[in-house]
Amino acid sequence: MNAYPSKLQRLTGMPPGIPYIIGNEAAERFSFYGMKGILTAFMVNYLWLMGDTAGTRLGHAEGTMRFHDFSSLVYITPLIGALLADFFFGKYLVIIWLSVVYCLGHAALAVMGLAGEAETWLMVGLWLITVGSGGIKPCVSAHVGDQFGKENRHLLPRVFNWFYWSINLGAFASTLLTPWLLEWHGPHWAFGVPGILMALATLVFWIGRWKFVHIPPKGLGFLREMFSREGLKAVGKLFAIYAFVAIFWALFDQTASSWVLQAENMNLKWLGVTWLPSQMQSLNSILILIFIPLFSYVVYPLINRFFPLTPIRKIAIGFFIMVVSFALVSVAQMKIDAGKTPTIAWQACAYIPLTMAEVMVAIVSLEFSYSQAPKSMKSFIMSLWLSAVAIGNQVPARINHFIQVDNPVAKVAAVGTETAHGGHDGVVGTDDDILLIFDADGKRTDLRFGGREEFDRLLAEVEAKIAAGGFEAPSNADGAALAAASSDPWGNPYQYRLLNRNRLRVWSAGPDKTLTTPWDQGAILTIQRPAEGEPGAFAKFFDRLRPERTWLDRRREKLGLPTEAEVATAGATISREYFVGGQVKLEGAAYFWFFSGLMLAAALLFLVVAKLYRPREYFHDEEEEAEIEEEAMGR
Repeated sequence: MNAYPSKLQRLTGMPPGIPYIIGNEAAERFSFYGMKGILTAFMVNYLWLMGDTAGTRLGHAEGTMRFHDFSSLVYITPLIGALLADFFFGKYLVIIWLSVVYCLGHAALAVMGLAGEAETWLMVGLWLITVGSGGIKPCVSAHVGDQFGKENRHLLPRVFNWFYWSINLGAFASTLLTPWLLEWHGPHWAFGVPGILMALATLVFWIGRWKFVHIPPKGLGFLREMFSREGLKAVGKLFAIYAFVAIFWALFDQTASSWVLQAENMNLKWLGVTWLPSQMQSLNSILILIFIPLFSYVVYPLINRFFPLTPIRKIAIGFFIMVVSFALVSVAQMKIDAGKTPTIAWQACAYIPLTMAEVMVAIVSLEFSYSQAPKSMKSFIMSLWLSAVAIGNQVPARINHFIQVDNPVAKVAAVGTETAHGGHDGVVGTDDDILLIFDADGKRTDLRFGGREEFDRLLAEVEAKIAAGGFEAPSNADGAALAAASSDPWGNPYQYRLLNRNRLRVWSAGPDKTLTTPWDQGAILTIQRPAEGEPGAFAKFFDRLRPERTWLDRRREKLGLPTEAEVATAGATISREYFVGGQVKLEGAAYFWFFSGLMLAAALLFLVVAKLYRPREYFHDEEEEAEIEEEAMGR
């Protein structure tokens, strides 16, 4: 049996294996971004309906935290995959075998809700995808660079642009299709189709196996180089860059979490169609297909006329551009906080600087990382580049964990139809007791706390004001004046806050007399309105492929919950949801402005790194390696 080619060919043109790698990457990225693009929306809006009965819906902060924890794991496991590739098996075998694991992860997501606990299938699927991606991500990008030698390495920047172009072509198609599948055909198809594309990506890569140069693993040579003075120096220098690149990813990856949740409260009619919130991510993909050649052939040469545009300088400029993007969504959120419904064009405009920043930070730092990696450490350095994405995702994950206020009664189980909780002082029979009411099936139906009767009268006044105003909530100023006229049993005035046009919160500090603690008590009022306009981007084009009703509406009917038709018949209504604790400390526009400020601070500090950094390039070269081997044998 012939061995795979393991020596670099002396080529001046494009290596023959590149088309297979690019084709594989396009299909694999369709798979990954399709799944990732709908994950937050699924966890917040669908997961609670996947069982035999309706469960507890995840809050926005919890859904955002889970998404970024998953993203962080996806980008930290490549460290293991890179070690397997560089030390034991080589890049090709690690990619091909862990791609199978990746496919199994998508299969687990596709069957979610058909048997067993949906939450369990979700966790299994995400863990398998995490393990699979750990082998694929660092090795594929390094595998691209391995196809080049001294004579054709000048083509490497062009190929990395094509590589990134293929990523975004796959992402563009999937971020349009999978939200549509989720909306009309449900989670099984929405997660299943990306799984099919992942299987196709694995097949394409296997077909090209004889076209690739398979750089063998270095074994102990990898460890010697990694822990050599030169290797440690290269890693240390790159980490000085990655610490700042991580902040960029902390913002960028929120396009699939906080931006999606923000879009649910915006007017989604734009360019003559009604978009789904998750579909707005496709703008990033189509814009980058335009910006990659525009920057390569127009913007960079133009700037170079005035001063040398090194990779480090490109990254620095990209950081500042990213600040502009988040500032735009911050302004849009201010409008939502005021009870308005801004157009989704705000996000569309924000995607322009975001994508410009991606070209100057993500693509440039990827290419730069490969060039700065010693020859036997290419996959490992690619995994370190990906670890910056992991660290970046931990920033919003941990922030969203920190801002969540504990809910002291969330896990109280039914003991009969009424169960008492001791409240702040922990003693049942005092004025801060909390009473939980359950139905015969053990489902909580009501929550009562001190001063509930007076509080209900206040809520009735607020609801009357909403109804009198054509079902538009009072402004924050008017609502605050109305709420402050009443107080809870401990002398705390009631607070009022608009969350968006259809949701508002009325609450007090509770028995501990301190706001934003587990003992705040109050209610969320939700204005339910008949659906406005047609849901779904390009819905008319896909009319023949979709049912008359959304999957969520059909699911709600099956579970005995109000459907869209019932809401339309009843007209606008107001519902109450009582709570004790369980709110968030950083919300609305303040959340987005926080990240804008964080990126600005990182951009300013990075100017010092840009001034001091001294790059050194390393490339695979057959003649150079042969000389080293001969020298070693001579010793």
